[in-house]
Amino acid sequence: MFDILVYLYETYYRPDACPEPAALARKLSAVGFDDVEISEALDWLNGLTEMAGTTNPALESSGTRFYIAQEVDTLGTAAVGFIQFLELAGLLTASQREIVIERALALDEAPVTLGKLKIIVLMLLWSQGKEPDALMFDDLFGSDEEDAAPRLLH
Repeated sequence: MFDILVYLYETYYRPDACPEPAALARKLSAVGFDDVEISEALDWLNGLTEMAGTTNPALESSGTRFYIAQEVDTLGTAAVGFIQFLELAGLLTASQREIVIERALALDEAPVTLGKLKIIVLMLLWSQGKEPDALMFDDLFGSDEEDAAPRLLH
Protein backbone atom coordinates (compact mmCIF):
# COMPACT_ATOMS: atom_id res chain seq x y z
CA MET A 1 0.00 0.00 0.00
CA PHE A 2 2.79 2.45 0.86
CA ASP A 3 4.38 1.96 -2.56
CA ILE A 4 1.12 3.20 -4.05
CA LEU A 5 1.03 6.22 -1.75
CA VAL A 6 4.59 7.16 -2.69
CA TYR A 7 3.74 6.63 -6.36
CA LEU A 8 0.76 9.00 -6.05
CA TYR A 9 2.89 11.62 -4.31
CA GLU A 10 5.56 11.43 -7.00
CA THR A 11 3.14 11.25 -9.94
CA TYR A 12 0.48 13.78 -8.99
CA TYR A 13 1.74 17.12 -7.77
CA ARG A 14 -1.59 17.90 -6.11
CA PRO A 15 -4.34 15.56 -4.91
CA ASP A 16 -6.87 17.30 -7.14
CA ALA A 17 -4.74 16.25 -10.13
CA CYS A 18 -5.56 12.61 -9.34
CA PRO A 19 -8.29 11.04 -11.45
CA GLU A 20 -11.51 9.79 -9.88
CA PRO A 21 -11.07 6.64 -7.75
CA ALA A 22 -12.29 4.20 -10.43
CA ALA A 23 -9.99 5.69 -13.09
CA LEU A 24 -7.13 5.90 -10.60
CA ALA A 25 -7.59 2.23 -9.70
CA ARG A 26 -7.36 1.31 -13.40
CA LYS A 27 -4.22 3.42 -13.84
CA LEU A 28 -2.58 1.89 -10.78
CA SER A 29 -3.48 -1.59 -12.00
CA ALA A 30 -2.02 -0.79 -15.42
CA VAL A 31 1.21 0.34 -13.76
CA GLY A 32 1.42 -3.05 -12.06
CA PHE A 33 0.06 -2.63 -8.56
CA ASP A 34 -1.94 -5.46 -6.98
CA ASP A 35 -5.73 -5.01 -6.81
CA VAL A 36 -5.83 -5.69 -3.06
CA GLU A 37 -3.13 -3.08 -2.40
CA ILE A 38 -4.94 -0.60 -4.66
CA SER A 39 -8.17 -1.11 -2.74
CA GLU A 40 -6.38 -0.71 0.62
CA ALA A 41 -4.59 2.44 -0.54
CA LEU A 42 -7.76 4.04 -1.92
CA ASP A 43 -9.68 3.21 1.28
CA TRP A 44 -6.85 4.66 3.37
CA LEU A 45 -6.75 7.81 1.23
CA ASN A 46 -10.52 8.17 1.53
CA GLY A 47 -10.14 8.08 5.32
CA LEU A 48 -7.39 10.69 5.09
CA THR A 49 -9.59 12.94 2.98
CA GLU A 50 -12.45 12.61 5.47
CA MET A 51 -10.18 13.39 8.44
CA ALA A 52 -8.44 16.30 6.71
CA GLY A 53 -11.82 17.82 5.80
CA THR A 54 -12.99 18.04 9.40
CA THR A 55 -11.96 20.89 11.64
CA ASN A 56 -12.07 20.91 15.40
CA PRO A 57 -11.02 24.16 17.09
CA ALA A 58 -10.39 22.25 20.31
CA LEU A 59 -7.49 20.48 18.59
CA GLU A 60 -5.61 23.74 18.11
CA SER A 61 -4.63 23.96 21.76
CA SER A 62 -1.10 24.32 22.99
CA GLY A 63 -1.54 21.70 25.70
CA THR A 64 0.39 18.48 26.06
CA ARG A 65 -0.88 15.42 24.20
CA PHE A 66 -0.92 12.29 26.32
CA TYR A 67 -0.97 9.00 24.48
CA ILE A 68 -3.06 6.11 25.76
CA ALA A 69 -1.45 2.68 26.03
CA GLN A 70 -3.12 1.40 22.85
CA GLU A 71 -1.71 4.31 20.84
CA VAL A 72 1.81 3.80 22.21
CA ASP A 73 1.61 0.06 21.55
CA THR A 74 0.43 0.58 17.97
CA LEU A 75 2.61 3.55 17.09
CA GLY A 76 5.73 2.54 18.96
CA THR A 77 8.00 4.89 20.86
CA ALA A 78 10.00 5.97 17.79
CA ALA A 79 6.84 7.10 15.99
CA VAL A 80 5.48 8.91 19.06
CA GLY A 81 8.82 10.67 19.47
CA PHE A 82 8.90 11.68 15.82
CA ILE A 83 5.36 13.06 15.97
CA GLN A 84 6.27 15.05 19.08
CA PHE A 85 9.41 16.37 17.37
CA LEU A 86 7.41 17.55 14.33
CA GLU A 87 4.84 19.23 16.52
CA LEU A 88 7.34 20.92 18.85
CA ALA A 89 9.31 22.16 15.84
CA GLY A 90 6.13 23.77 14.53
CA LEU A 91 6.02 21.51 11.49
CA LEU A 92 2.69 19.90 12.42
CA THR A 93 -0.31 21.52 14.05
CA ALA A 94 -2.27 19.76 16.77
CA SER A 95 -5.06 18.86 14.33
CA GLN A 96 -2.52 17.50 11.80
CA ARG A 97 -0.96 15.45 14.61
CA GLU A 98 -4.33 13.88 15.37
CA ILE A 99 -4.88 13.02 11.71
CA VAL A 100 -1.44 11.40 11.54
CA ILE A 101 -2.19 9.37 14.66
CA GLU A 102 -5.61 8.29 13.39
CA ARG A 103 -4.27 7.26 9.98
CA ALA A 104 -1.40 5.34 11.61
CA LEU A 105 -3.83 3.51 13.88
CA ALA A 106 -5.91 2.62 10.80
CA LEU A 107 -3.03 0.51 9.45
CA ASP A 108 -3.68 -2.52 11.67
CA GLU A 109 -0.01 -3.09 12.34
CA ALA A 110 2.07 -2.54 15.40
CA PRO A 111 4.44 -0.93 15.83
CA VAL A 112 4.23 1.43 12.88
CA THR A 113 7.67 1.81 11.38
CA LEU A 114 9.20 5.25 11.27
CA GLY A 115 9.42 5.03 7.48
CA LYS A 116 5.68 4.41 7.18
CA LEU A 117 4.91 7.19 9.63
CA LYS A 118 6.96 9.58 7.51
CA ILE A 119 4.92 8.61 4.45
CA ILE A 120 1.71 9.23 6.42
CA VAL A 121 2.93 12.73 7.31
CA LEU A 122 3.93 13.36 3.71
CA MET A 123 0.53 12.19 2.43
CA LEU A 124 -1.27 14.40 4.94
CA LEU A 125 0.63 17.45 3.74
CA TRP A 126 0.04 16.42 0.12
CA SER A 127 -3.69 16.01 0.74
CA GLN A 128 -3.79 19.52 2.21
CA GLY A 129 -1.86 20.98 -0.73
CA LYS A 130 1.15 21.81 1.43
CA GLU A 131 4.79 21.13 0.75
CA PRO A 132 7.12 20.15 3.56
CA ASP A 133 9.63 22.85 4.43
CA ALA A 134 13.35 22.10 4.17
CA LEU A 135 13.71 20.82 7.75
CA MET A 136 10.72 18.54 7.47
CA PHE A 137 11.81 17.37 4.03
CA ASP A 138 15.17 16.29 5.46
CA ASP A 139 13.47 14.47 8.32
CA LEU A 140 10.93 12.78 6.07
CA PHE A 141 13.44 11.60 3.50
CA GLY A 142 16.47 11.13 5.71
CA SER A 143 17.63 7.68 6.67
CA ASP A 144 16.10 5.90 9.65
CA GLU A 145 19.36 4.09 10.35
CA GLU A 146 22.22 5.74 12.17
CA ASP A 147 24.96 3.97 10.16
CA ALA A 148 23.41 4.52 6.73
CA ALA A 149 25.15 6.66 4.15
CA PRO A 150 23.58 10.08 3.59
CA ARG A 151 20.92 10.16 0.89
CA LEU A 152 21.34 12.41 -2.10
CA LEU A 153 18.16 14.19 -3.15
CA HIS A 154 18.01 15.63 -6.62
